[in-house]
Amino acid sequence: MWTSVLLTTLSMSGISVALAVVILVAERFLNDYGTVKVDINGGAKTLEAQGGASLLSTLASHQVFLPSACGGKATCGLCKVKVLEGGGTLLPTEEPYLTPAERAAGMRLACQLKVKRDLKIEVPEALFSIQEFKTRIERIDDLTYDIKGYRFALLDPPAISFKAGQYVQLYSEPYGQVKECVFRAYSMAQPPSDEKAVELYLRLVPDGVVTTWAHTRLKVGDPVRLSGPYGEFYLRGNCKDLVLIAGGSGLAPIRSLVYDIVEKGLPYTMTFFFGAVSKRDLYALDEFHGIAAKHPNFRFVPALSKPAPDDGWTGEVGLITEVVDRHVPDAVDREAYLCGSPGMLNACINVLTKKGFGNDRIFFDKFA
Repeated sequence: MWTSVLLTTLSMSGISVALAVVILVAERFLNDYGTVKVDINGGAKTLEAQGGASLLSTLASHQVFLPSACGGKATCGLCKVKVLEGGGTLLPTEEPYLTPAERAAGMRLACQLKVKRDLKIEVPEALFSIQEFKTRIERIDDLTYDIKGYRFALLDPPAISFKAGQYVQLYSEPYGQVKECVFRAYSMAQPPSDEKAVELYLRLVPDGVVTTWAHTRLKVGDPVRLSGPYGEFYLRGNCKDLVLIAGGSGLAPIRSLVYDIVEKGLPYTMTFFFGAVSKRDLYALDEFHGIAAKHPNFRFVPALSKPAPDDGWTGEVGLITEVVDRHVPDAVDREAYLCGSPGMLNACINVLTKKGFGNDRIFFDKFA
């Protein structure tokens, strides 16, 4: 009986091994698409690459960088390109991020579209100015128990030109069980006048590949890759009064905006609402109170939703939406700039919409 069991086990193992070999061989030949050509903007740029990778990664390997706040996970919908030829069938993972008009126009998500044949695509010309930067970590600061500030000195190229509020993509290195490079989007915290470096505020996200790498592996002096600038979150300036709202590490682009406006002496009145749960989640209080003391056109309103008994908090209390609701009377001559979690963004948009803010008066980058 045991001999029979042993033979059966060995037979099944042999079959499993054989199947695995067949699958590997099939993948090798079925997924070998050879060399494909990608024509960008009617021949403005052409490239050749090995087929099989996503269009997003294929373009990036040839120094054409598309915005992708989610790192290619199909959750942000930012990496849209117009595909003229060779795109194949629209995938279910793309459908939620494309309007009927965009689908009819041939728009696709570059992170989902596999390069299997020659392609002809169109992208905004501005994307050609996005660069990859070699940097060195100049400083790491503990801002809260779960947020660190990083200053990356730019080495090559040595300077970055951007609009206050825009973001870069940060590339991790393989570590632990993570066997590949991963990238995520983070807003720059420094003003555009500080062009020789990039400052990022990174909150440690549970199981977050890039933030875990940054919080546990990076140290001063380490080399790091960035690319940018990206994003449509920047000052429009069509209204006199600016409502600025942030939570957690979302303070970064608001800081960039505030410093840029103050440095340039632009004629705007600003109210910055900074929301947190308890006092341990707040940071940069002295910095922004200092700006308010020097500039009468800037008002700083930090708020806690659940202050701890020993916080000694005497400021605003409540969800940031409740605080905004109390202090912002209407949308007359006002624009709103928001940065934070998707939940916070949606809640703030609802409050502002009820006060008369249209979509043309509310600006944010969706990092999800």
